[in-house]
Amino acid sequence: MNAQEPTTTRPYLIRALHEWCIDNGFTPYIAVRVDASVQVPREYVKDGEIVLNVGLDATSGLLLGNDYIEFKARFGGKARDIMVPVGRVVAIYARENGQGMAFPPPMDLDATEATEALVSISEEMPDTGLAGHLAVDADRVIQLVSSEATPSEDSPRPPTGGGRPALKRVK
Repeated sequence: MNAQEPTTTRPYLIRALHEWCIDNGFTPYIAVRVDASVQVPREYVKDGEIVLNVGLDATSGLLLGNDYIEFKARFGGKARDIMVPVGRVVAIYARENGQGMAFPPPMDLDATEATEALVSISEEMPDTGLAGHLAVDADRVIQLVSSEATPSEDSPRPPTGGGRPALKRVK
């Protein structure tokens, strides 16, 4: 019996969180670490990163595949083809409340660059209140949740209100 390497969970989690955002009326955004393999308008890349609205109203022909995220979007009124390798996505979150998930940065970054990349992404999300309290662990996924109140084990309802999102490790 051949033991095959399991596929990464990243594309499945991206699709699940995208669907969760849409089902709840939120606007899904992805944060992407840009390199030569990422096809985005370079004039919108800041510090090697870009944040993209992947909501149904902002995209045309959205395909959330296992290897690539592909769609058409308007930048400055001009339609552009966007193609992002799934491995370059470092976070997906809801614009309205900041809830979502951050992923380990691409392997081409060292630990210091990875931490700086996640911190800079959090600082670019002023509406969500995320700021610089990020932990990086290359082997684990990091979930963004509100730190205002955490639900108790007997409470099935998520916290509500405009609390400041924080990171919660999912193992």
